[in-house]
Amino acid sequence: MNFAADLSLAFPELILAAGALVLLVVGAFAPRATAAVSAAAVVALLGAAVAAATQPFGVAFGGGLISDAASAFSKVAIYVASAIAIPLAQPWFERRGVKNFEFPVLILLAALGMGMMASAGDLISLYVGVELHSLALYVMAAMHRDDAKASEAGLKYFVLGALSSGLLLYGASLIYGFAGSTVFGDIAVAVQGGANTGVLFGLVFLICGLAFKVSAAPFHMWTPDVYEGAPTPVVAFFAAAPKLAAMVLFARALTEGFPGATGQWQQVMVAIALISVAVGAFAGLVQKNLKRLWAYSSIANIGYAALGLAAGTQEGVQAMLVFMVLYMIDVTGFFACLAALSRQGRSMESIDDMAGLIKEQPGIALAMTAFSLSALGLPPFSGFWAKFYVFKAALDAGLWVPAVLGLVGSVVAAFYYLRLLKVMWFDASTSATDKPPMEAKGVAVVLALFSFPVVLIALTWLDPLAANAARAFGLA
Repeated sequence: MNFAADLSLAFPELILAAGALVLLVVGAFAPRATAAVSAAAVVALLGAAVAAATQPFGVAFGGGLISDAASAFSKVAIYVASAIAIPLAQPWFERRGVKNFEFPVLILLAALGMGMMASAGDLISLYVGVELHSLALYVMAAMHRDDAKASEAGLKYFVLGALSSGLLLYGASLIYGFAGSTVFGDIAVAVQGGANTGVLFGLVFLICGLAFKVSAAPFHMWTPDVYEGAPTPVVAFFAAAPKLAAMVLFARALTEGFPGATGQWQQVMVAIALISVAVGAFAGLVQKNLKRLWAYSSIANIGYAALGLAAGTQEGVQAMLVFMVLYMIDVTGFFACLAALSRQGRSMESIDDMAGLIKEQPGIALAMTAFSLSALGLPPFSGFWAKFYVFKAALDAGLWVPAVLGLVGSVVAAFYYLRLLKVMWFDASTSATDKPPMEAKGVAVVLALFSFPVVLIALTWLDPLAANAARAFGLA
């Protein structure tokens, strides 16, 4: 395949890279043109999504980049979620006197990295994609520089992220040393009969590094502090698109690079899934800050997604993809609700702040109710169907005990979601809330529609798309 054909398969990434470079120059010379830069960034992201959905399939750059149904499915979801983050965050920053043209540029760079993660065909492109998106996230966490918590969140994220990058790179070097290649297809040939000791050690380090990126326990230590300290709209982005990109990368690396060692990595993934569910369920019970609470909810939900991946089947990957897309909707919507709420100019972030919200802001309260019940997994909300797919895939793969333990964790976690609903619906309000900004309220209400039973209509097209994407991994 010639160089021009390779570039055509990387067209979505080229759109984002060119857009980021051009907007960086525009912002440098016209720093007050934040609205124009933001609008152009949204257009670039939507253009990249269209390009990803319509581009041809193939392998480019010597196996380093893969364009297939899985990458197309993932990129469209990632780029749309990234586009939503810009109009949600920029007005929030401006209301607090922070006018940074850099934010939409960082979103473009993060989306570029996530697109590379979804299309990674070897260990080098895997690492470049992970680091490109991570560096952008570190800066976004500390974007509100006058806020001490935001600066602390960015520093913690950076330091712990550097540790995870070391684990990831060390694991990749071990795999290369013992398998003799960085390309997933060649590695799969080298481990046909199972991974030897050297490759297995490298695989464990690789899994640990990726587990950090999705905030799976026991590599979750950064998540609660970063979620609490980072700006609320930024957290809405953190909790959505990067998690999907990392889970798709997880699936591609394990299923395409180590299909002959499924029995070995399956044990590790089951352990990570169950520890994540347990930590997310039990640690969330004592949280009073809603951003920390949903950090632990995120850890638990990544455990469910990992359980689907641990099945090691096409059905399991399909379940993971459906789960992550529906979870992205819930978590983005919930943090949009938080971004819309304030009392006397102070952000409402604790459970007690939500007292009597149904009387003060009924629309937002109903949306938060839908997102909470969906994350809880109550039928017929979208979260129920997401978990149903995951548990069914685990049971079909013979993972009965992990599936039952995951279900128990879901029941335990129900307490903190129901506690929030009790405070919103039945406790008395302490004072009037401020008028919510239209952009945050609009995002919350629109996304809430997909958490209500209307999602059954959406599943009629989401499920086949996810099934087609899962087939790209070549699993049985």
